[in-house]
Amino acid sequence: MAESVRTLDYFYVTVPNKPGEGARALNVLRDAGVNLIAFSGFPQGRGAQLDFVPEDAAAFRAAARKAKWKVTGPKRAFLIEGDDRIGAGAEMMGKLAEAKINVTAIDAVCAGAGRYGVILWVAPRDVKRAASVLGAH
Repeated sequence: MAESVRTLDYFYVTVPNKPGEGARALNVLRDAGVNLIAFSGFPQGRGAQLDFVPEDAAAFRAAARKAKWKVTGPKRAFLIEGDDRIGAGAEMMGKLAEAKINVTAIDAVCAGAGRYGVILWVAPRDVKRAASVLGAH
């Protein structure tokens, strides 16, 4: 199977960097029936940033509004899925490097059954060029 590359909306919230904050946020979304395509969390300054890539942006916004979250976004990210093979990440990153597009962040995982998945972020000014370079649909 060929790689699939698509752009998706993502949103983020800043929370205190302490135990339970990620679980609390994910429970809000679970209880609201919001399915996530991807989720990432990391320290940011004195807090933590939680990135959400929801399957349904409107449902995410409604749940966030009800929880009174201060949400940033939507912004754009790339979801890349394909057959796992040696060098898949190197090829993707090489294409972006050749086009002089800096990758802001990337999370890649083996998805099992010979598959992999990547969520990748570039600067907003580079989204259209990156989409072209990566063959996003």
